Amino acid sequence: MTPRTTTHRGLVVGAIMASMAMIAIEATIVSTAMPQIAAQLGQINLYSWVFSSFLLTQTATTVIFGKLADIYGRKPMILIGIALFLFASVLAGFAWSMPSMIAFRLLQGIGAGAIQPVAMTVVADLFPGQQRGKVQGYLASVWALSAVVGPLLGSLIIHNLPWAWIFWINVPVGLFAAAGFILYLHEEKRIRLVSIDILGAAFFAISISSLMIALTEIESAVSGQAIAALAVFIVALTAFIWQERRAQAPMVAPDLWLKPPIAFSNLAVFFASMSIMGLTTFLPMYVQTVLNRSPLIAGFALTMLLLGWPFGATLASRQFARFGLRPIMITGSIFIPVGTYFFVLLTPSSSAVLAGAGSLIMGFGMGLLNIGALILAQDSVNWSERGSATASNVFSRNLGSTLGAAVLGAVLTYGLTHSTSGHAITPEKLRMLLNGAGAVVNDTQEIRLALQGALHTTFIVMLFIATLIVPTCLLVPRPRGATREA
Repeated sequence: MTPRTTTHRGLVVGAIMASMAMIAIEATIVSTAMPQIAAQLGQINLYSWVFSSFLLTQTATTVIFGKLADIYGRKPMILIGIALFLFASVLAGFAWSMPSMIAFRLLQGIGAGAIQPVAMTVVADLFPGQQRGKVQGYLASVWALSAVVGPLLGSLIIHNLPWAWIFWINVPVGLFAAAGFILYLHEEKRIRLVSIDILGAAFFAISISSLMIALTEIESAVSGQAIAALAVFIVALTAFIWQERRAQAPMVAPDLWLKPPIAFSNLAVFFASMSIMGLTTFLPMYVQTVLNRSPLIAGFALTMLLLGWPFGATLASRQFARFGLRPIMITGSIFIPVGTYFFVLLTPSSSAVLAGAGSLIMGFGMGLLNIGALILAQDSVNWSERGSATASNVFSRNLGSTLGAAVLGAVLTYGLTHSTSGHAITPEKLRMLLNGAGAVVNDTQEIRLALQGALHTTFIVMLFIATLIVPTCLLVPRPRGATREA
């Protein structure tokens, strides 16, 4: 990108880190405070939708905003995203019921769907390959730090301030980020007479939203709502494909998404996100219930992921100029299943150190893979398609996480309801065990053994998914050189 006026890259990176921190910390800080919030708002049956609604709109709009950033520029889109996110955050603090909270979280997700891919595209615009890797390493550290700070901050707010500050704390951070982009990010105005594929965007949003709803419903049990959502998904997806074939400027250009470097990089990230969702969801449960360790120990085992991830990202950023992006992706793809195998080896007599080691190795592999896949996708296109390429990578991550939670959750549920001990494990018994009330359950040991069997099967499926990353990365073509900016 050739700026008309000087862009202060350091301050823009600061603004990017601030905007990304809002999204990164949102998940952990809200999950920490949500039990108390739900107790005041009522309608606990809608509890999970506070989280699902955010992910739903974020995933559905990521690709749309990536395309709009290619048409209208990065700066307008990221400022729109920040404005939406802050507006929704303020409204969420005033939520009077669970439905209103869900509505405001939906709007927050739209803002996040603009901020994340466009911010990463700005990094690609401002920094060449090797320097870009270092900045992406900084962003990975933001996510790791937010995962640690979020629960602590959420606990402090919920015990010392009104719960509305869980959302209002975003306002000063967002204003700082917006000021940084307004004052220090300058991009050349590129006039592109491109018709906006509004119909394609609508069909895409409907199809992805219905798919997310179906996956969320299927996590607990196959229901009428899940079947209806799947039907809507099939119809909307068919309409979307029809529209993209006839559109002059399609919202999701097949020739971009099907480019081998982008297609296989995104597929690798998709499988990696599926497997890592099993780690973040089920490892703490295993450590607390089967290994009978404290929540603190379970947290430490999971924290190893947050140490390995930024370390792998930093190492990748320093070495890919020497070894190349493809070899680094392949290396990362090997580390992920190796780390997953550690969880398959877990038994009730295992040390929590084994779980932490697997978490560390998986995180290291994710750091290598994600950085390599993102930069490879960005360097496979010119400036006018970079936003769409970046958004496709982010979309693959989000969709992989959602599908991973649904598939692995279904495996665990099946294992618990078909326990070899002869007793189906009810959600009430499992909740009592997780809350440390196992002593009041007569068959505590049987429950632990049944949970061990179900989680062991879940880890095996997780290992199978992680193994698919290796051949996918091997299919990534050897790059012939980065595409120059248009």
